[in-house]
Amino acid sequence: MDASRRQQYLDAMGIPRYVMREPPAADPSSGVAGAGGSTPAAPESGNPGTDATERQSAWAALRAEVASCTACELHASRTQTVFGVGNESAQLMIVGEAPGAEEDRQGEPFVGRAGQLLNAMLHAIGLAREAVYIANILKCRPPGNRNPTAEEVAKCQPFLVRQLSLVKPKVMLAVGGVAAHNLLHTDEAVGRLRNRIHSYGEDRIPLLVTYHPAYLLRRPEEKAKVWQDLQKLHGMLHGD
Repeated sequence: MDASRRQQYLDAMGIPRYVMREPPAADPSSGVAGAGGSTPAAPESGNPGTDATERQSAWAALRAEVASCTACELHASRTQTVFGVGNESAQLMIVGEAPGAEEDRQGEPFVGRAGQLLNAMLHAIGLAREAVYIANILKCRPPGNRNPTAEEVAKCQPFLVRQLSLVKPKVMLAVGGVAAHNLLHTDEAVGRLRNRIHSYGEDRIPLLVTYHPAYLLRRPEEKAKVWQDLQKLHGMLHGD
């Protein structure tokens, strides 16, 4: 990304010019876009034929299971499931709460105004949306965009766990309280959870918490805090 385009994204976030650090060029094998914003090809592990075929088969099977899921009552009101999107070998996996109305219509997480702001947040640290993997705690929209119930989260959790096992991210980013609370099994406020490195699952994947883009649209004064979180995230991804 050239300097003028990057500044446009920073301006959209409301970040002062003087705090921007130039992201280093990415390792082509990392699955993370560098300052140019390009998306490298997803790396394959092991035998490039057999392993890639097995991964594709596993992803296809998981997609089919999610699409046909009737484990909770949300299947009756959904337009379609919202599986996930992005680089299936990404170093960064972003986890949100649940699909909204536009996500339910399009079948993709983080679209609309909140999705545009998330894209700006990623570009501000040299990442393209296509370079990360984005998913939600829930794969179906709760009616009226209400918060998920504990039962709904429990029914959907195995899908997210399997996505994580396939992506194998280096870092996770939980956006918003619902995602953070369910991933970390806590009721602490996002303001207390952010700016700390947590861990998730048996593999103890490093996890950061930040505010949800939809919250930032309502409370733009919190964007400066999110910029701090993004800088920490950038350092974890690039080892600086």
